[in-house]
Amino acid sequence: MMSALTSRPICPSCLFTVTTRLLSQNARPSWTAQRLFSGRVKASPSHMVLSDRVARIPKQDIDSRDSKRPRRRSEGPFGGMNQTFARVREDAPRQSYRSPRHNDRAQNDRGRTDGRRIKAMKMQSSLASIPYGQRTRTKASIAELESFEQLNLLPTLKSAISDEVLRGLVDIKPTPIQRLAIPALLGQEIGRRRSTTEISSSGRQEFLLAAETGSGKTLAYLLPVIDALKKAELADPEIIAYREAFEKQMAAMKEPGYEGPREFEPHPTRARPRVLVLVPTAELVDQIGAIAKSLSHAAKFKASLFSANVSAKVIQRSMYFPRGIDLIVATPHLIASMADSDPNILSRISHLVIDEADSLFDRSFSPVTTSILDRTLPSLRQLILCSATIPKRLDSYLAKEFPSMIRITTPNLHAIPRRVQLGVIDVSKDPYRNNKNLACADAIWSIGKDAARHEGTVPDQIEIKRIMVFVNEREKTQEVAEYLISKGIDAVALHRDTEEQRQSEMLDSFTSSEPMTTKLADSSDPAPGRSRRSLPNTKVIVATDLASRGIDTLAVRHVILYDVPHTTIDFIHRLGRAGRMGRRGRGIVLVGKDDRRDIVAEVRESMYMGQALI
Repeated sequence: MMSALTSRPICPSCLFTVTTRLLSQNARPSWTAQRLFSGRVKASPSHMVLSDRVARIPKQDIDSRDSKRPRRRSEGPFGGMNQTFARVREDAPRQSYRSPRHNDRAQNDRGRTDGRRIKAMKMQSSLASIPYGQRTRTKASIAELESFEQLNLLPTLKSAISDEVLRGLVDIKPTPIQRLAIPALLGQEIGRRRSTTEISSSGRQEFLLAAETGSGKTLAYLLPVIDALKKAELADPEIIAYREAFEKQMAAMKEPGYEGPREFEPHPTRARPRVLVLVPTAELVDQIGAIAKSLSHAAKFKASLFSANVSAKVIQRSMYFPRGIDLIVATPHLIASMADSDPNILSRISHLVIDEADSLFDRSFSPVTTSILDRTLPSLRQLILCSATIPKRLDSYLAKEFPSMIRITTPNLHAIPRRVQLGVIDVSKDPYRNNKNLACADAIWSIGKDAARHEGTVPDQIEIKRIMVFVNEREKTQEVAEYLISKGIDAVALHRDTEEQRQSEMLDSFTSSEPMTTKLADSSDPAPGRSRRSLPNTKVIVATDLASRGIDTLAVRHVILYDVPHTTIDFIHRLGRAGRMGRRGRGIVLVGKDDRRDIVAEVRESMYMGQALI
């Protein structure tokens, strides 16, 4: 009977079906196959959750055998084809899939067994992003550097700090991130602290500067980058030869009867910049570019700003200027479009700075940012990433792509400074009765009337308070601004639909540290649509998160959170607009009946304790 069965031919269709089924069960499914057949997506770190291990170096492979083993490539959608054996793993039973969210929800339903209290935003009770011992050592190393004079910077840069960038300040001292980052980027040893500078296998240095908002990260990377730029310029044979030829031709042109060429050869850096600073918005281009321009007056280098606020003709002229170009501050999409038409403009980049890295490596910017990064890697000597918040997704990406990256973090990372106080207005109670517009206008009037009681240094003059109101939805900005105008408040709406030129004009008065004053009793006629009662000593910007990233709003002391932010990242950036550079500030949250009061309570508690919002 058995011989009869075995001698019977097998249907080719059945054989193909059985073989395919066995391969699909035993072979490792690809990411595409998971999406198509099982509906399961591999869990990945959320870009909305802050990382709790920013300062920790990624674990390296200790086993030498594992280090010698070649990296296994992802199989892709056709990984199960052309196999010579079946990958049957009988010792690894198949486990049911459970997403992290499902596991967390189940754990919350069962309750904690370790005695810890469940928190609304998964914040921890201590500064988990930096261990206590490392935090203590960091504070000790910060204390060893008290002046810019202790840094191995060029004398012209040291004089530019006091004469140009920080002009008018009496006590000029480096901030914590500047004390940590500048020596590391320069390769300088301060006191007992040894330099942590390492060079990756590709021959470049990689740094992550993670510090709280308003801590001076711009100078922390600009000073050492420009210092390296000027020192490399003195050792560049092409630039040395150009200068010799230039001086020789200039001397010849001064001779009587000179009939030679009147034009000079183009500079070696013409359309070949050596430093590129990437930022997400045109406002940040203007802000960081202004600092770079002020440093260029003393250090003598060519800095240019490329953004939507600059005309195409000016950008073209600056890039192809015969005397060369050294440093560019630009938005990623603009510089990427220029590189598409002329790929060689990124061929000599030696220092790449990616500021606001959490935004530039987010979904909207990541493809463009990584394309620029790939084009600059062959000539890159230093890669510097900066941010005030490091989401888990970014942390995992850096650990995977740049395992040798030096992580420089301040002790107060992911924490809102204690100098910023947070008040709460319960909109559900009288007299507001869930009217957030009324509560917002009342809060602004209270700030303005309190300021009107105090005269300024000039008689009959009072200081104008500049206030920022943050909402979650773009459509809400215009509605809130129009309501505030109807109540006699000078308010404007700022959102992504606003023209970039108009955005810069609106933020100019908020980024200037110069005080603004008005008459003590200014009773001018109200504008159309404005209330008869007016509050002349306040200026208000109603904005989304567009105005919360990196903009140095030195003049802002009050921030009103019209909507409760969705994440702790938004809390940090929005409240970070007040109390910058050591100044005091105040935030006000409007809490309605549908808002998460437990989240607001936890943020207030963490701010009071000086803890990180992770």
